[in-house]
Amino acid sequence: MNLYIETENGQIKNHPAFEDNLIAAFGSVPEHWELFVRVPKPEVNRYEVVDPREPTYEKVDGVWTDVWTIRPMTELEKTNYQQAFKDLWASNPNYQNFLAWVFDEDTCSYKPPIPRPEPVEGVTVFWCGADNNWKEAPNRPVDDNQYRFDFFAWQWIQVVN
Repeated sequence: MNLYIETENGQIKNHPAFEDNLIAAFGSVPEHWELFVRVPKPEVNRYEVVDPREPTYEKVDGVWTDVWTIRPMTELEKTNYQQAFKDLWASNPNYQNFLAWVFDEDTCSYKPPIPRPEPVEGVTVFWCGADNNWKEAPNRPVDDNQYRFDFFAWQWIQVVN
């Protein structure tokens, strides 16, 4: 479905409208309405923001369109973003198991001090905070019950509702 935007003296007025609505209202698309192409909000990389939060309408290659502006975060925005991630990390019920992990500012994530070993089929490894190393976990029970892993007891515990 085509979109059009009303113009006057080369400037836009209001917001885009659907072609069908214009035809229903005016019998055709009036001459002072020009083609408009909607551009979705772009994905941003870590430490970038879309600013302002809404696009501007600009004529690009003879067609009106959404124009989005992406900018790097300010130092304050970056600090707040990292703190929000750290707070979320600390709210994990198993947070104490991962105290040795180090915050990586470049990726805004926590990384283990020892890389995870290459996967081996049929073997599950978890980070063991007591040993500060990766450790083979016992097999999860196979039944209709729900389980959670207890990192301090190093065993699967049945979840009781």
